[in-house]
Amino acid sequence: MRVFLDLMWFFRERKGHYLGGILLLMLVSLLGLIPPQIVGAMVNRIRHHQLTAQEFTHWIFYIAAIALAMYILRYFWRILLFGSAIKLSTELRFQLYRHFTQMSPSFYHKHRIGDLMAHATNDIQAVESTAMDGILTLVDSITTGILVIATMAITISWKLTLIALLPMPIIAITTQLYGKILHRRFTLAQAAFSDINDKVQENISGMRVIKAFGQENSEKQAFADLSKDVIRKNLAVAKIDALFDPTIGIVVTLSYFLSFAAGAWFVLHHQLNLGQLTAFSIYLGQLIWPMLAFGWLFNIVERGHASYDRIRKLLAIKSDIADKPDAINSVPSGSIHYTVHSFTYPESSMPSLQQIYFHLHRGKTLGIVGRTGSGKSTILRLLLREFDVENGDIQIGEQSIYHYTLDALRQAVAYVPQDHFLFSATIAENIAFAAPDKSFAEIQEAAQMAQIHDDIQQFPNGYNTIVGERGVTLSGGQKQRISIARALLMDAEILILDDALSAVDARTEHRILESLRKNRSGKTTLIATHRLSAVEHADLILVLEDGKIAEYGTHASLCSENGIYRAMWDRQQLESLVEEGGIA
Repeated sequence: MRVFLDLMWFFRERKGHYLGGILLLMLVSLLGLIPPQIVGAMVNRIRHHQLTAQEFTHWIFYIAAIALAMYILRYFWRILLFGSAIKLSTELRFQLYRHFTQMSPSFYHKHRIGDLMAHATNDIQAVESTAMDGILTLVDSITTGILVIATMAITISWKLTLIALLPMPIIAITTQLYGKILHRRFTLAQAAFSDINDKVQENISGMRVIKAFGQENSEKQAFADLSKDVIRKNLAVAKIDALFDPTIGIVVTLSYFLSFAAGAWFVLHHQLNLGQLTAFSIYLGQLIWPMLAFGWLFNIVERGHASYDRIRKLLAIKSDIADKPDAINSVPSGSIHYTVHSFTYPESSMPSLQQIYFHLHRGKTLGIVGRTGSGKSTILRLLLREFDVENGDIQIGEQSIYHYTLDALRQAVAYVPQDHFLFSATIAENIAFAAPDKSFAEIQEAAQMAQIHDDIQQFPNGYNTIVGERGVTLSGGQKQRISIARALLMDAEILILDDALSAVDARTEHRILESLRKNRSGKTTLIATHRLSAVEHADLILVLEDGKIAEYGTHASLCSENGIYRAMWDRQQLESLVEEGGIA
């Protein structure tokens, strides 16, 4: 029952609704005690041939009135209790979503998407059931049980009541035992659901790769194996579930047998009359629900307990990237001063960057080139504070980026990542994602700068074309240019292009870069790329090798040296000539 204490924060928030619902529920239980007394009285009157038609009509009317009152009260307590439980699930989903948006990339490296989805669906449903059906069964079983037992003992026979209750300890013992086993098995079942959820999400996202390599059968087998594991673990839960009702059925049968045997003896020895025994049997029938509910309660509570523990553990994880208490909430601007002595990713033992020092004046362009894995993207990700540097500092203007709030820092930076993620929305909505208040004319202007406007005009619905999840209806070059347009629409102080021109041809690349030079005068641009033509006009170029700056300078100065950059430039120029047919 600890889960109810864990959820006390919510019960306090909604105490008016819960107290109102519980009071109405108790009133329904109280009204339910009256009809058996009426029936008992009617039986005695009939036995003595004293029941008149008028009395019979009155009593039937009273029973009908009580039934109608119980029906109306049930309607209102369901709204109060069940409505509050739905509010709880909404609040938990919001907490999870807010938590997800606040976490750093390292969090998503450690947690699978399928597992996070399972927390936001199955686990929350189980907790909602606890706050809804759990509260209902707890209050109703206790209230009805106490009231019925007290009425049986006070108005009919306390001896017969004790005899009827003799089998009850069996329920307490068995449900406690079943509950512990159920908690363990349900936790494993939820973990299995997370695994298969993650597999489905991963396979749908990577379906093109699966088909391209002809791995449909192997992936189907892997999915079948996970499905079998889900079935096996849920069957283990079902086996414990299946024990609750038969156990309670045995207790109910024993209780009825003892009650009728003892009751018949009391009637024969004139300690009870037939009307009292009839009323007692009806009350005993009313006790079946509390007994069933008691077993059901343990089932619901243990499921909710296991799920809420999973949710709490997830919410307890703190982001490793957070604002300082006295962080500045103004958008930074100015020169970039980069002083990183070394940086190692959390899951790695080898440093990814070493001795990265440079100063970039405001309004200038920085080019970062190098082989794959040389550290180009890492330099940019540290500037975005996707990870924090412990051995060094990065400044914008006169302040360290760690002195600004994350919101302020990211308002200063427009970022085009290597993975060009587009949402399942219209092209216009994707471009305006970070600047929803921009006009349609400004969206078109950004698209023109990114050299995607003409392509958009070719679509039947133009800017209102739905691109599909992750932009599946667009080519790689089109997705890149829409991502660039989205960043340009922000008109941010700093623009970061992380290999953002790899899928466009040289002519389109030249037009995009020319637009940047014309329209971003006085603003800073950082370009990481494999294609040196993209940084040919940069004010400063860094050449990385194994996480270190091997060379730096302008395009002209680096080409005048016989170093890494000159070799890369000559090779790419030769490749360009071959592609154009200039060399046979």
